[in-house]
Amino acid sequence: MRPDAENLDRLSRSRFRSRFRMGQRERAYLETKGAGIIRSHADDFIAQRLAPAMPKNDGRQTPMRGHPVFIAQHATATCCRSCLEKWHGIRRGREMTEEERRQVVALIMHWIARDAGGD
Repeated sequence: MRPDAENLDRLSRSRFRSRFRMGQRERAYLETKGAGIIRSHADDFIAQRLAPAMPKNDGRQTPMRGHPVFIAQHATATCCRSCLEKWHGIRRGREMTEEERRQVVALIMHWIARDAGGD
């Protein structure tokens, strides 16, 4: 994967990816829980819904709203294995490595910070 800022700049040029923004509900949740808890949620979501070689419901496993991480996943093309392969070169059909998972979570958190005005 490319460094966070470079990846976000590339993704921001996509009309579809650039339209995602956290809503009031997601911002309130972020403010209430804090970045540490949100990062923990991101770790869990990626481990359970994206990291397996054949994720359950791949392509439909990430809701479009309701949690800051879900919005960030769509904005960063880390919502399904197809998007991971197309945008980040992480091939489908094999379990994600620990390093890939760490990079995906870092990208998600970087987007959240940027969207929340913290970057």
